[in-house]
Amino acid sequence: MKSKLLLIILDGLPYDNWRRYMGNLEGWVGSGEARVWKMRSVLPSTSASCYASIHTGVPPQVHGILSNDVRFRVNQPDLFSEISKAGGKTGAVTHSYWSEFFNRFPFDLVRDMEYDEPESPITHGRFHTMTGYNHDNQMTPSDVDLFATLTMLTERHGIDYGILHTCTLDSMGHRFGHESTEMDRALFVMDAMLAAFLPRWRAAGYEVIVTADHGQSLRGHHGGRGSDQQDFALYYFGPAEGADPGLLLDQLQLAPTILKRLGVSIPETMKAGSFLN
Repeated sequence: MKSKLLLIILDGLPYDNWRRYMGNLEGWVGSGEARVWKMRSVLPSTSASCYASIHTGVPPQVHGILSNDVRFRVNQPDLFSEISKAGGKTGAVTHSYWSEFFNRFPFDLVRDMEYDEPESPITHGRFHTMTGYNHDNQMTPSDVDLFATLTMLTERHGIDYGILHTCTLDSMGHRFGHESTEMDRALFVMDAMLAAFLPRWRAAGYEVIVTADHGQSLRGHHGGRGSDQQDFALYYFGPAEGADPGLLLDQLQLAPTILKRLGVSIPETMKAGSFLN
């Protein structure tokens, strides 16, 4: 691999709240250690649909994951499969949907909660399901546990590409909305937890992208069109030159950009251009 990269997905965080409340990330932008852009999600701006598009670089109308209730192993080339074919090691610390979309479907609670499979697209997987999730009980793991698990994969297994996905903020938004003291506190805690690990990843030689899958309205909804539901921030830590900071990025650019940074051939299905050189 030409480089190593970690993709951090904070589910359901709209652009304005990234820029207002994520003080550590904004501090690194101010110091020149990170760059930030606005990115727009695919439609529908539904979680599962966005997950599949983030890794395949094609819209939901092509890959077919049109809602959270439609799940199967996607057919298009994806980040895990292309990096693994090129000889790289991949890692995922995510919701179980990612395992279903990019490794095998359906998800088996015992077999698939944790696996190390050199021949699989996802070489090292650590997953959670949020089974029992509802308005009053988020059923989400602690984010510091997830960050620590990803760090373990980098240090124990030397992964070349890793993704971390957490639903905490999305769940908080659905429950409390984005103009609430509860959300203010959740963003403060998330920013601090992430900041504790990001310098360690950088010191280990990883480029890091921190972003979301979609935005969320003030009332805690997403799925449709509109800047509140579709737009979010993307922070990049690394040496590459990038697009003009005022340019609105397309979510479909994420997969080919990551492959380009790792030096992996971009499949013909990924038609969007890279936003990093």
